[in-house]
Amino acid sequence: MGGKHSCAGAILAGGRGSRFHGRNKALLRVGDETILDRTERLFRSFFEEIILVTNDPMAYLDRDLVLASDVYDYRSSLTGIHAGLSAADAPHLFVSACDTPFLKPEVVGAVLDHLEPRHDVVIPATRAGLEPLCAIYSRRILKRMARHIAERKVKIQWVFHDMQVCKVPESVLTGLDPELDSFMNVNTPEDLEKARRRYAEAGPRPAT
Repeated sequence: MGGKHSCAGAILAGGRGSRFHGRNKALLRVGDETILDRTERLFRSFFEEIILVTNDPMAYLDRDLVLASDVYDYRSSLTGIHAGLSAADAPHLFVSACDTPFLKPEVVGAVLDHLEPRHDVVIPATRAGLEPLCAIYSRRILKRMARHIAERKVKIQWVFHDMQVCKVPESVLTGLDPELDSFMNVNTPEDLEKARRRYAEAGPRPAT
């Protein structure tokens, strides 16, 4: 699929894990591997350059990843995307969270297939809204992101005003992922148990 030479991949693992009593969400297990293991394996089929955005780099020194930390003290998904873009060599960056155990390669491929050089953002759009943590961002928008972070305007969609935004329609996404499981996040212990049950019921889902 397209994008391997023009797009890097970033996994955001900068959250505090407060709902898991400080446990690292990226290292939670669903099935026989951690969520990060699965996402990293999936990314290797698409991206030559893979960045892990984390404020605990010592926890990941054994991984063959580019490690990047937030530039700003203020923590948010936007600061994580900014850190990934700042570290990337490629002109575009596909961004995923570290807590999406059912991200499908077909969905990643569909987002990449919509990317054109003129696009500042390529983002899935569903009835639930936009999915900014399964999206592509151009390095061209780094300065605008920095301004928004400095002003504490950290809602990601606020950055999109007057930009070249390509929305991947839900009809495309559901054709590849009928239940839109790719966008399921493990935010709470209850979410983790739900993900583990779903995995056990469905059986292993290969990343590639």
